[in-house]
Amino acid sequence: AYEIKRPRAQFVSKFADDEPRKGADILVEALEREGVNCVFAYPGGASMEIHQSLTKSVTGIRNVLCRHEQGEVFAAEGFAKATGQVGVCIATSGPGA
Repeated sequence: AYEIKRPRAQFVSKFADDEPRKGADILVEALEREGVNCVFAYPGGASMEIHQSLTKSVTGIRNVLCRHEQGEVFAAEGFAKATGQVGVCIATSGPGA
């Protein structure tokens, strides 16, 4: 059986049920709902909408800009091990991804 290990407050979406939204907005809202407060991300053409949505986060998700995708993976893993929270890494498309 699936068990929630940490208590969560009732999450209220900033969007109305019938309001259209982008996939990036849905992703950021899912991160907020899961209690994520920090992401490690390298911006690029394929992820620009996500970065725009992160700036509108109601919980203020912090974006740590890394120099390249490999570094952000290591940073997210270190963050997770040090804090016990989920380490989130957002990469873009291209030869380095």
